[in-house]
Amino acid sequence: MANYSAEYILVRYGELSTKGKNRKLFVAKLIERIRQRLIDHPALKIRYDYNRIYILLNGEDETKVCEGLSQVFGISSFSVAVKCDNAIETVCEAAVELMSQEEPSTFKVDSRRQVKTYPMLSTAISAKVGEAIFNARRHTVDLHNPQILVRVEIQENDAYITVKTHKGAGGYPVGIGGKAMLMLSGGIDSPVAGYQTMKRGVEIEAIHFAAPPYTSDQAKQKVMELAKKLSIHQGRITIHVVPFTDLQLEIYKSADNTYAVTLMRRMMYRIAEQIAQQRRCLAIVSGDSLGQVASQTLYSMQVIQDAIRMLVLRPLVTLDKLEIIEMANKIGTYDTSILPFEDCCTIFSVQNPVTKPRLEYVLKEEKRFDFYPLIAEAIANTQTVTLTLKSDEDAIF
Repeated sequence: MANYSAEYILVRYGELSTKGKNRKLFVAKLIERIRQRLIDHPALKIRYDYNRIYILLNGEDETKVCEGLSQVFGISSFSVAVKCDNAIETVCEAAVELMSQEEPSTFKVDSRRQVKTYPMLSTAISAKVGEAIFNARRHTVDLHNPQILVRVEIQENDAYITVKTHKGAGGYPVGIGGKAMLMLSGGIDSPVAGYQTMKRGVEIEAIHFAAPPYTSDQAKQKVMELAKKLSIHQGRITIHVVPFTDLQLEIYKSADNTYAVTLMRRMMYRIAEQIAQQRRCLAIVSGDSLGQVASQTLYSMQVIQDAIRMLVLRPLVTLDKLEIIEMANKIGTYDTSILPFEDCCTIFSVQNPVTKPRLEYVLKEEKRFDFYPLIAEAIANTQTVTLTLKSDEDAIF
């Protein structure tokens, strides 16, 4: 019996298959993101046809390549595959050998013919391969809930056989939907909001508001670590660190204390909008979850957003905290987010923030001080850095 070893990875895309005339554009962006994520595996060869992307391993580490692929948005699933000629006898032999390496389990065979001139129908191929695996007396058939789904794809001259399918990240390839500015606080919510935005094909940059000396360098480095975790999904990320101390102190000195959080958020949005426009972003992304804190009630969000004209995306708006924490654990940001280094929002918190702010009162409070020069100064002194997967975050500032 021949020795059939893994040669290819078959990449399938879900939502992209519905894109009709735009499919080539979407797939080209997906291939670009795959190459970017797997840049440490230079021997890989990638080709594409209408339904699949085929990655020739060419001696690269299968496990590491699969780990990288699992982090690329736009992939529905992928499988490590053996390639053989498409004679049914060869296909059966290869399938039996692959299944001999698996623990005894239930299985089902699912076959597809890319070439309709092949002399057997898909159902007949599945039946023949399934019979061969069953006759080897190691596995049993379960057509409804199999532990292993054996996939057979028949092409013009070759066949691809897989026994393990990995779930992809889903969504659209990052960058196909434009760019947005993520308000990255360092807490649990905003990194998850950034992840969800990237999953819909939107590239993100990040803006962080620091309040030195009230916030520490450790708090800043915590944000950099969160940003770097997000950069895994788009290859790199640019972060804008805004010095916000003078504006905050002026708000707390001049305005009604119960409205301080509302005013502070309006200033943040004004700064974020200007930097987002400079960076050609189409929207601002916030980690708001409806009703979670005083600034995230419907009343507050309406008054805060009134300060700007740019679109604000809130991908977590209907999720509760436990759902957000579950997602943070899944994407690997939770442990960093809960490190005990406070940001400017927690340092300057107030005891009784208003939950139903009135716009007319907010506008009156903003007239108590001239905030435009302070906004301009904060933007002028903003530090911008771009992180990549290989960045040394300890040497950024």
